[in-house]
Amino acid sequence: MTDFRLPLGSLIESFVDYITDTFGFLFGFIRALFDGAYESVEFLLGAPPFWAIMLVLGVLAFGIRGWKFAVGTVVGLLVILGVDQWENAMDTLALVLVASVLAIVISVPVGILAAKSTLASNIIRPVLDFMQTMPAFVYLIPALILFRVGVVPGIVATIIFAMAPGVRLTELGIRSVDQEVVEAGQAFGASPWRILRQIQLPLATPTIMAGVNQVIMLSLSMVVISGMVGAGGLGAQVVASLNRIDIALGFEAGLAVVILAIFLDRITASLGSTDSTGFFGGLRHTLRARRATDAMASTAEPARAPQPVGEPARA
Repeated sequence: MTDFRLPLGSLIESFVDYITDTFGFLFGFIRALFDGAYESVEFLLGAPPFWAIMLVLGVLAFGIRGWKFAVGTVVGLLVILGVDQWENAMDTLALVLVASVLAIVISVPVGILAAKSTLASNIIRPVLDFMQTMPAFVYLIPALILFRVGVVPGIVATIIFAMAPGVRLTELGIRSVDQEVVEAGQAFGASPWRILRQIQLPLATPTIMAGVNQVIMLSLSMVVISGMVGAGGLGAQVVASLNRIDIALGFEAGLAVVILAIFLDRITASLGSTDSTGFFGGLRHTLRARRATDAMASTAEPARAPQPVGEPARA
């Protein structure tokens, strides 16, 4: 009995080999697609001079969070530049943006499907539990076999690791919408697609944006692991500092990761907030109030002029 061993690992290895041999062309296409997306974003962040990127990110921070956050953003970016980690930080930011966008594009529709179908929710939930409990290093093994060493295995592992909160919070946000509001839309003859687009998604936006925030944060937390498979950026610097026991390099790269994390966290948190901090927030609040006023004015009935006494009412 002690010699018995379930050959689960061998079965998984055989399955991965079969997938590689059968669908190698498909994984080659995915690799080229992800490489192209990453190189495009990397070029947009790396080609302009540092002051241009600082200006853009500073204006973005000012428009969303106000001048205090804009000043903090510029100071943080100057620190990254001062410790000679600017190029690595832009590479890491490119990887995080590509992986986060792909994870959000996948997770939000899957969350909507789970919210609309109880059967789909029951199937998706254990898959998400498996994705969140499996160590992130395990994702790198099949990713390396399927996509070879480079940035693509890091992107794939990051997508798998980071998309679960987006699915869960999208489902939670849509299910938390007041059913009386949904029933009111149904009573007026709105189609399911219109109810989703004009009622459920707008009301669930804060919760969905919280999921987006978590997706981006988890994506950033994978940069070190991605650096182990040749993704480059700050993760590669941290791995190099571990191999050489270089405290200075490890601290500088880690500080750059923290600065990027704070910037991305505050930006995404503000996008899902109803507070009108920052120029863009105030503008969004003004436009929302104007739309509400126009809607009330368009639905109000015009007052009828009073009829003189003794005259018949006009048709």
